[in-house]
Amino acid sequence: MLPFLIVALLVRLTSIGPVLYWSDRVGRDNHIFKMPKFRTMQVNTPAVATHLLANPEQFLTLIGSFLRKSSLDELPQLWSIINGDMSFVGPRPALFNQNDLIALRTQYGVDKLVPGLTGWAQINGRDELPIPDKVELDVEYLNNQSFWFDLKIILLTFLKVIRRDGVQH
Repeated sequence: MLPFLIVALLVRLTSIGPVLYWSDRVGRDNHIFKMPKFRTMQVNTPAVATHLLANPEQFLTLIGSFLRKSSLDELPQLWSIINGDMSFVGPRPALFNQNDLIALRTQYGVDKLVPGLTGWAQINGRDELPIPDKVELDVEYLNNQSFWFDLKIILLTFLKVIRRDGVQH
């Protein structure tokens, strides 16, 4: 609970706007749900994937880059897990307007999975992966799901977060 309070206070003190950002995300069976994150971007930022912004750095809040690189901005997603919209492991939920990603996932049956806080694609490239490669890894996860595979993904995620591997902005 203390990390939530500290991060919330830091977001509040360093930028104007709400502490949480609720984005429309695509869940299981392409159902749209609201996913919370600690806000890392200014309130006037367009609602698109960060890699589609011409200059994403201009939209980051004072502590936005740190929150993203440390993955602390993801903490509120525990609410989505408790609520049943997400799980700990699965494909990361697409933004509602990432039509290319949504279409490929649907084509290969990945849309049948509950999205996760982390996933196989996350630890194999995270933000750096092109969409077809991401979907290929999502399909690999779909075909190899198991308790042990999930455990491996969670452990590798922990290492990636500690090392800040594969994070842009």
